[in-house]
Amino acid sequence: MAPKDVTTHPLILRLAQAVGPDHVLTSAEDRVFYSHDVYRQLETPLAVVRPGSVEELARVVGMATAEGVAIVPRGGGASYSDGYCATTDNSISIDTSRLNKISVNERDMTVTVESGVTWAELYDTLSKKGLRTPFWGPFSGLKATVGGSMSQGSVSLGSSLYGPSADSVLSMDVVLADGSILKTGSAAAANGTPFFRHYGPDLSALFTGDTGAMGVKARITLRLIKHPPVKMSVSFGFQTFEGMAAGMEAAAKEGVVSDSFGLNPRLQRAWLGRTNMKQSMDAAFNVYKTARNPIDGLFKLIRMAVAGKSFLDKSEYSAHFICEGVDAAHARSLLAAVRRAVEPHGIEVPNTIPTVVASMPFMPLYPIMGPAGERWVPLHGILPFSAVKPFHDKLTAFHQQYAAQMEKHNIVTAAMFTTISTTGFLYEPVFYWQDTRHLYHERYLPQDFLGLLPTYGENPEGRKLVEEMRAGIRAIFASCGAVHLQVGKSYPYMKDREPRNAEMVKAVKALVDPKRLMNPGSLGL
Repeated sequence: MAPKDVTTHPLILRLAQAVGPDHVLTSAEDRVFYSHDVYRQLETPLAVVRPGSVEELARVVGMATAEGVAIVPRGGGASYSDGYCATTDNSISIDTSRLNKISVNERDMTVTVESGVTWAELYDTLSKKGLRTPFWGPFSGLKATVGGSMSQGSVSLGSSLYGPSADSVLSMDVVLADGSILKTGSAAAANGTPFFRHYGPDLSALFTGDTGAMGVKARITLRLIKHPPVKMSVSFGFQTFEGMAAGMEAAAKEGVVSDSFGLNPRLQRAWLGRTNMKQSMDAAFNVYKTARNPIDGLFKLIRMAVAGKSFLDKSEYSAHFICEGVDAAHARSLLAAVRRAVEPHGIEVPNTIPTVVASMPFMPLYPIMGPAGERWVPLHGILPFSAVKPFHDKLTAFHQQYAAQMEKHNIVTAAMFTTISTTGFLYEPVFYWQDTRHLYHERYLPQDFLGLLPTYGENPEGRKLVEEMRAGIRAIFASCGAVHLQVGKSYPYMKDREPRNAEMVKAVKALVDPKRLMNPGSLGL
């Protein structure tokens, strides 16, 4: 049990000496906030420590584990699967926000970042040099960090073509439980530098998607590509889920789409309905600013204004595709391939949504609450194309089974979809329910935005039902062979795992973390 006055804990006093007293947070509010994700909090750690260098990070980890205190790393704080929620109060939360150095190697086409760098910061730095990482962040990239994406796993920007966040990694420096630093990839060779991932067994893979159970990411090296100068997009409407899924599958198999996402009717309305006048003007300005020339920018603005939101009245589902080219002719040819693939399944509609997304890829994190101020939590699974319809049918029946209870407790559902490379379909069900805000919302979102939204009283029965349904949906995903990113402590990674596979994962855990102090509970370890 943690002492009532954590400031007197001997370890806390030594940590304050190691990183400076201003960077060891011990107030009850800070400790609760930093251990609370989008969805909930579990236990409250002893303190929040903010190391300012990789060396300080290694020292903090080694000092804590030597005293039998657990380590729980935290990136930008935008996940929802208990990944950085402490399972014991005898723990330290590591806030990586001060680990923010970026080093670009244009000759070798690599960039090395400390784990607290956000994707938006990295994108801005690289854009000035005409460069980019292949996967370049989730939509939450204003807050989400590179280290968090490596620990949790991320998709969104670039993943329809280049795969998830881990597929852009070349090398990592990882702080292990004893405070030592492990290098992976070519950086681990004699006289090596981080420019290539594969030199014998791929040790980088052990630490991507581990949610901090194997070690704390300190530095990450990613490969670079030239920043594609031209983006073009196309949108389609569909009368059925099956049509949308078939269209997205067909487009994915062309291997030309950089970004894609599909929306069910409720999420379309939520996505567009929460856009206020200032956000609309900001989006319009960015669309105009990023156009090839003033005339093209004016044409885009007129088309967006004429299209408005009317196309949503004609389509149950929509899917949106962004292609990137070295020039306009190249981008048009890629978009033509998408149109040929998708046209048999849907109707082309104005590309208002992907135009805005392309102009403002990292948007404010307003969607972590519902459009009417509801609580929000998603879950997801990645499926092979052949399993998408069976999963959707099971999920539809599951929702029908709970329809009366959901109505009673003011719970509604929505869904978002994307494809990953040419082989994966990500299905993301979302829950909204009326409930009180928590500290996370109050500190994470701007007060002027929160002031626009209604508030609700406690809804413990609704909250309990949401958790019951999330468990049911996880079981449906498992029945269809789904896999998950952001495994955290929510998805059943070790449950029913193939025995030899499970033995090997446990053996690696025992090797790098013999006291089981690195984010206890993550991966089910």
